[in-house]
Amino acid sequence: MSDERLLLGRLFVRDGEGVVRMECSLDAGIDDVWAALTEPGRLAGWFGEVEGDLAENGAFRVRILLSGDRVGRVEVCRPPERLLVTLGDPDPRPGQPAQTRLEIQLHPEQTRASLVWEQRGMPVELLPAYGTGIQIHVEHLVDHLNGRELRDVEARWQELLSAYEAAEVG
Repeated sequence: MSDERLLLGRLFVRDGEGVVRMECSLDAGIDDVWAALTEPGRLAGWFGEVEGDLAENGAFRVRILLSGDRVGRVEVCRPPERLLVTLGDPDPRPGQPAQTRLEIQLHPEQTRASLVWEQRGMPVELLPAYGTGIQIHVEHLVDHLNGRELRDVEARWQELLSAYEAAEVG
């Protein structure tokens, strides 16, 4: 498989900060996708355990399966089309951002939904690693929506990281 077909995302820089943008069509209706993104029980199946208020202006904590604990705030929640959250790392490692912003937009496509996942605020030099992790999140969402077991993170990380390292940052 060529790297172009392997990668869902694009890496770019906006206002000096790294941005990862994923776009894909999902084989699920918009309401099902929205529920998987905003209901704690569904989120636990593919992203991580969430506690708190997931409504607009709500604060929450999440234990992300791939990256550990984060605190967050819901900036915008417009069911079933737009979710904007700020995610903070309570204990960022050197070179890691203290917070990022994640915006998810959904668009209906008859019986399917189109997803745009854009995460902003990463260090430019770490974009390949962030692209890899974010794509794995999106793939886990797809697996969850289709009732499949989640993909093996380590194997997928190795496969994707080298492809993202070779990708052009736009």
